[in-house]
Amino acid sequence: MKAAEMSRRAGKAAGLIRAYFRYNLKIIFANKFVYFAITAVLFFLLVATIIFFSSDTSPDEGTIYNLLLFPGILLVFYPAVFGIQNDRDFGMLEILFAVPNYRYRVWLVRLILIYLVTFAMMLVLSILSSVIIIPVPVFSMVYQIMFPVFFIGSLSFMLSTILRNGNGAAVVMVVIGLGFWITGGWLEHSRYFLFLNPFDPPSEMNRYIWSEIVLNNRIYLSVGAAVSILWALFNLQKRERLV
Repeated sequence: MKAAEMSRRAGKAAGLIRAYFRYNLKIIFANKFVYFAITAVLFFLLVATIIFFSSDTSPDEGTIYNLLLFPGILLVFYPAVFGIQNDRDFGMLEILFAVPNYRYRVWLVRLILIYLVTFAMMLVLSILSSVIIIPVPVFSMVYQIMFPVFFIGSLSFMLSTILRNGNGAAVVMVVIGLGFWITGGWLEHSRYFLFLNPFDPPSEMNRYIWSEIVLNNRIYLSVGAAVSILWALFNLQKRERLV
């Protein structure tokens, strides 16, 4: 009887957790997740098709990394930038601020869900890359991609709490992205480059030096993401500025 009761309670708890995750995913993506997922997959398939049928292209691991990076950014960008605005539009901010410190737990869970969903999608696309383009180290590829994705998502979330407007935060993030893209020619292999490709080392550079550059870059991105999240959570204390 005890085993049956424990099993029943475990099943009920699992059902509640699944319902909680589904509910938060609907809020995070504003019921638009399927569109972002389809767009990310279509972009991947389009570029993969061009690479596959192009006789002038010889894809390697660095090519696949660049191919997968944009879908990862696309998946994390909207929910991180427009999350606070969606809460305000649906009247959720008043509810969150009514319960002390509850908003911190809610948004930490939502950020974790955003990154888990993005990680799962990147895993699927990385496996597809290995099947239809060239074999790649799937988990290593996704692991490296998640560093810039994690940083961009966290920075976007922080800006949304500062500007209190999804469109404004989106414009600032686009400007930042364009700035890194424009300066890519000078910073491409620098430890400070946001889109550093660890699978595309300079041919003349020592492997040990390159591994140190990649490690430092990943440390900087991780620290920047952590600071952004903490800053965003601090901003969530200012009820009068957000509601």
